Amino acid sequence: MEHKTNIAVWFEIPSTDFDRAVSFYQSIFEVELENFDMAELRMGLFPHNNKAEVSGAVIHGEGFKPSSDGCIVYLNGGADLAVVLSKVEAAGGKVLLPKIHLSDEIGYIAHFMDTEGNRLGIHSML
Repeated sequence: MEHKTNIAVWFEIPSTDFDRAVSFYQSIFEVELENFDMAELRMGLFPHNNKAEVSGAVIHGEGFKPSSDGCIVYLNGGADLAVVLSKVEAAGGKVLLPKIHLSDEIGYIAHFMDTEGNRLGIHSML
């Protein structure tokens, strides 16, 4: 089996209040999520280009429950994740792990809880 650069291809961030969750992510990342309804699901698609190998969505529907347990998805914090992290609390989230340096090769990470109770990470090289 041939593997591409990234093993991950898609992520879904569960929401209990779809509009609130979409507003939160639009606010902290300064992007527009594209709303998309599919059967019984509501999705807010993160922007991506055709060359992007990984993308995802805020999702609302039966069987999707926000959680602070389990896997942690790390989102791209841009040039310096501190910019995104500084907007988390004003947008209704909570900083769980402030920006920490892992190594020069790996960069920096931080963790936050969104408005729905999901624990996520942010990564940047600075």
